[in-house]
Amino acid sequence: MIDKKYLLSSKQMAEFVARGFLRFDELVPTELNQKIMAEIDAGGIKGETAGTPLSQCYKGSSIRTLLDMPEIQGMIQSLVGENPLFDHDAIHVREPNQGAAQGMHADSIIDTRMDFDIQIMYFPHDIPLEMGGTLLLPGSQYRKVNEMDIARYQNFLGQIPMVCKAGSILILHHGIWHCGRQNQTNQRRYMFKVRLNPQVRQLRLWNTDDLETAKGAREIFAGQKDENDIQYILSKSEPWFEDASGRLEIVNRIKQWRFLTGDDSFDVHYWLSRLENRPSVSQSA
Repeated sequence: MIDKKYLLSSKQMAEFVARGFLRFDELVPTELNQKIMAEIDAGGIKGETAGTPLSQCYKGSSIRTLLDMPEIQGMIQSLVGENPLFDHDAIHVREPNQGAAQGMHADSIIDTRMDFDIQIMYFPHDIPLEMGGTLLLPGSQYRKVNEMDIARYQNFLGQIPMVCKAGSILILHHGIWHCGRQNQTNQRRYMFKVRLNPQVRQLRLWNTDDLETAKGAREIFAGQKDENDIQYILSKSEPWFEDASGRLEIVNRIKQWRFLTGDDSFDVHYWLSRLENRPSVSQSA
């Protein structure tokens, strides 16, 4: 069991629920980055069969060292629990001066589960803008799509390019929209990705010590904007939200937060409680 100081906080979990990702810059030390780059170049990183416990994967590899970092173990355990299952991995290579970018997509078919997988994306070297790092659309994970059905769409308001230093990590909800951008430099670009499936119910797996103080007890209709407040975090719009769909996305966030906390009374702006009001369902005396 990892020390809880490495687990995610309630605020971080709320950010993940709202935006579908968490970013950790320059987390992996330089020496490990270099070892992993050497393994990538040598073709020495091999995954396992889908459904293999993660603890049994990458034995003898520097990827095992990466995944065993307490900070990364803390992220994994907070989101999908201890010893999740290996789903698949990939070493994405973007060749120098590529003429085309990858189409926008989600790494799943239409998936209506409240349970979710995570994808860890690791960037072992610096990614300047012109190298075309992973592009993602925050808050898109609840827009259920079938893989590449959205590939014709480009240039969303609020999209984020992964411009970062070596050793940076992205943790993604499996449904988030993303793509690999053009590499307009003379160097190859590498990104290692692994998808993980939970084996346990995703219920309060993170460090919940701050949950009571951050759960949204303060009134936010009066114009208060406390960035540590769960209601405030879950009510923030993304630039691509339309007026009507923004409310729908926030209701989806409320449902996910209830699932993760087990608190079926949690709400933002009364939006989900209003939908649950069913006075026509009589209570027998």
